[in-house]
Amino acid sequence: VQLVESGGGLVQAGGSLRLSCAASGSFFSINDMGWYRQTPGKQRELVARITTGVPTKYADSVKGRFAISRDNAKNTVYLQMNSLKPEDTAVYYCNVRAEYSVGLYGDYWGQGTQVAVSS
Repeated sequence: VQLVESGGGLVQAGGSLRLSCAASGSFFSINDMGWYRQTPGKQRELVARITTGVPTKYADSVKGRFAISRDNAKNTVYLQMNSLKPEDTAVYYCNVRAEYSVGLYGDYWGQGTQVAVSS
């Protein structure tokens, strides 16, 4: 499974960005899709996660500002980020849990996309 991310960049505080992550390759299905972020010296943290039939999960710090969605036909997950703050600055990683063989699942990561928010 290959993941290609896009949409990162530099934006002023209060601005918006939309991240996209498209999955391709050989797999039967995709269960979970999510976004994580990481800053230097810190652990990677969950930003948002979407799973079919389960309530969407958000980090407390982004609730009300970020929205995750997915297009199953395109095997793509999006992260709409509004009202961005300098503390949102990080490398954002897409994560997908996919069934690559019958009954076998794997976790896959994108290459990361930089989001920088200036004050």
